[in-house]
This record gives sequence, C-alpha cells and structure tokens, in this order.
Amino acid sequence: MAQKHSRGPWRLLLVEDDRELAGMLSDVLRGEGYAVDVASDGQQGLHLGLSRQYDVLAVDRRLPGLDGLDLMGRLRSRGVRTPVLLMTAMGTVHDRVDGLDAGADDYLVKPFDLDELSARLRALCRRALDAADVLRIGSGHLYVGRREVELANGERIALAPREFALLWALASRPETVYTRTELRRLVFQEAPASSIVDTYVYYLRRKLGRRVVRTVRGLGYRLGAL
Repeated sequence: MAQKHSRGPWRLLLVEDDRELAGMLSDVLRGEGYAVDVASDGQQGLHLGLSRQYDVLAVDRRLPGLDGLDLMGRLRSRGVRTPVLLMTAMGTVHDRVDGLDAGADDYLVKPFDLDELSARLRALCRRALDAADVLRIGSGHLYVGRREVELANGERIALAPREFALLWALASRPETVYTRTELRRLVFQEAPASSIVDTYVYYLRRKLGRRVVRTVRGLGYRLGAL
C-alpha cells in the first residue's frame, strides 16, 4: 500500500498509450492508494505535467506524437522536478543510459512484475520527500521536490508548475535581475509574448505576498522576500 503524505494520497501521472495496459495499471495503482491520472499520449502527458502537481510520474518511452524522452526533457526544461519512472521494452544498456540522461529517475523494462513497479514508485516518492532541495527566500523556504513554499509562520503553500518554475528561476540566482524576455525564454518557452511573465508574477504575489518578487524599474524582476 502506498504511504500517504500530509496532503493525502500520493498523486501519480501515468502516461501510457496502450489503453488496456493503462487501464490495468491505473486500477492496480489506485488499489495501492495512489490518486492516478492517465494520459494516452505525450502531448496530453505534457499538458497534465505542467498544469497539475504530481508526486511521481510513470512514463512509457514509446508514445505517439511526443515520445517519453522528449516529454521528460520538456518537463525538466520548464522546472518540473517530479520523479519519473520510465517504462519501456527497450532494455539495452544504451537505452537505459539514454533514458536516465534524458531526466528519468528510474527505469523499468517491460514486461515487469507489478510488485516491482509498486516498490519502485514508493521508493521514488520517499526519495523526493526525504531529499527535497530547499532554497531560502527571506524568512521562508522553497521546497523544490514538492513545489511548496513554507512561510515564516509554518504555513505551506503549493505552487502550480509554472509558478514554481518562475520562482525557482529567480531563487536560483537571487542577486540577478531578469528582463521579461529573459524570463519568458527561461521559463515560458512556448509563450509568444513576454506579458505572460507579468501574469505569473501577479499569481506569485497573490499567493505569497507582494514582496516575494521585486520589480526593478526599467529592467525587470528579481527575487524578493517572504
């Protein structure tokens, strides 16, 4: 049975184009206590991975449209650090190295035993919770592995993937002033206009207070404080 954390069941995204296999795996994992979302192709997996918060991802390597390696690369480039278990029938050493280099945290070759799948997913969830990176933001903390901010009073606030990616970019180099164009290219590559940066700065300030992002007049934004 999957352990629950303080926010409830572990949230898992399963990206698998074989509908019969996806249905069987999702039933088994829900029976283990996971809250499971299923995506049938890479594009849907990318949308869910960017728009929702998960504790672990189980991703098939060979997917229609956007394959599993491309999916992981795009998620990682957007600041999503959720642990990924890559599932594939391609089991050579070269294939495993490619998968791990692309951003996978673990690798499981098909066909696999369901007990081993469950054990590997539990290990990834525990690893992410126990080894979460922490960045200080004034008197608060940014928990990277969980995309959460802890305020000085102990309150924890979950961030959406793009909110987290923006705050992570600013917190990683707290003395740097970024222009809107630089932040768009760094965090919002697919967005056509730099105005999306202002939108997500507004979202962060609404959740965390106006001081969390500083406006440097005529230049752009830098990290503030909580």
